[in-house]
Amino acid sequence: MPRRIYEGYAYSDAARAECIWPLPDQNWPALDGETTTDVAIIGGGYTGLSAALHLAKSGVDATLLEAHVPGWGASGRNGGFCCIGGDKMGPGAIRKRFGPDAAQAYFTAQRGAIDLVKDLLATNDIDADTHSNGEVQLAHRANVLPTLRAERDHWAGCGIDATLIPQQELANHGLSGTFYGGLHVPLGFALNPGKFVTGLATAAAHAGARIHAHSPALSITQTNGRYRLDTPNGRLIARKLILATNGYGTDGLPDWLTGRYLPLQSNILVTRPLSDSEISAQGWTTDLMAYDSRNLLHYFRLLPDRRFLFGARGNVRASAQGQTEMRARMRRDLAALFPAWAKIETPYFWSGLISLSRDLLPYAGPIGAWENAWAGMNYHGNGVAMGTWVGVRLADMAMGRSSALPIHTRTLPRFPLPGLRRSYLYPAILGYRWKDGPPTA
Repeated sequence: MPRRIYEGYAYSDAARAECIWPLPDQNWPALDGETTTDVAIIGGGYTGLSAALHLAKSGVDATLLEAHVPGWGASGRNGGFCCIGGDKMGPGAIRKRFGPDAAQAYFTAQRGAIDLVKDLLATNDIDADTHSNGEVQLAHRANVLPTLRAERDHWAGCGIDATLIPQQELANHGLSGTFYGGLHVPLGFALNPGKFVTGLATAAAHAGARIHAHSPALSITQTNGRYRLDTPNGRLIARKLILATNGYGTDGLPDWLTGRYLPLQSNILVTRPLSDSEISAQGWTTDLMAYDSRNLLHYFRLLPDRRFLFGARGNVRASAQGQTEMRARMRRDLAALFPAWAKIETPYFWSGLISLSRDLLPYAGPIGAWENAWAGMNYHGNGVAMGTWVGVRLADMAMGRSSALPIHTRTLPRFPLPGLRRSYLYPAILGYRWKDGPPTA
């Protein structure tokens, strides 16, 4: 029986009611009646839209089903960090498990994902308010500095000139806060995720993809070598299938998906526009993407319109009360990390679902033993670049151009006792908070 692991609030408009990012304003029609297609795509985020765009540009008949409107989920409500990422395993562990060649191919994929987004913005004339020469990781404790030094050496081995910034020099870089140093990695850039996903949807439609909003797939069945997808008012028959729902998936739809992803809420708080004097008082003048070194990290950046975006994870309850409690926690964290802004108004707060895999790696590959069916998901909160890149790879698989990737196409493990996997988050988050300590200097 299909089911979702959070309360209904997580899948409602209420969770994103205060989101500042725009959504496509096109009147995407719902699927009505029965129709056929070469490739059916479920999910209108970065992965699904990227797949639809690249299939359509290659002359493939692609039809995308979205339960709400394109970009409604995490793709239209994230922090806008187009950067290296997609996993939580780390380069050393990846190299140990898969070998140096696969690890290098994975790093090349991450860099290629950033370049892909940059190219999509340029070729489709998408103005997504881009800024930031890479990102900076900030040490929340002095004992993190040796780790940052080791990471700098790792990047040097990859040919990347990362810069270690001592605590006493942070202010000179416009990075004033309660931090002990930082590591600037010049890879990636920031963007407006709503404008990017809107541009992707528009480009996919112009290329010939059919996009249906308000058309959730209620069931997926195989009939005579075809896939039948039933929606509230229609039915889509497809030769091939791409599943791109990520954290907004549904256990049992299909059965293979159950327990192979773990949604986690990520939350964003945004201030009102800051004045020059307020920015100067805090000393955070950089436009760099930034995050701290906590396990339950904070991520933040000064937006082009001078509002400050502040994100965090750590809430398990998906309810109005849970949102209120998380908002209050993040207000306290913002004040602790940036004391000069302790009383600045924060009129915007929203949440969305990212997704984790059991082995902490992204996935792009077959849906079990189903023929001509693939899924892409589990970007661990870094899906702007990686999710877009995976969409292209899934399109390649559907066109027979590629069958495997060194890391993405491994067998995707299930979480044990999948029906209870949300409960794993409670002790994990408590443990991480204990390890991280309070967000103070």
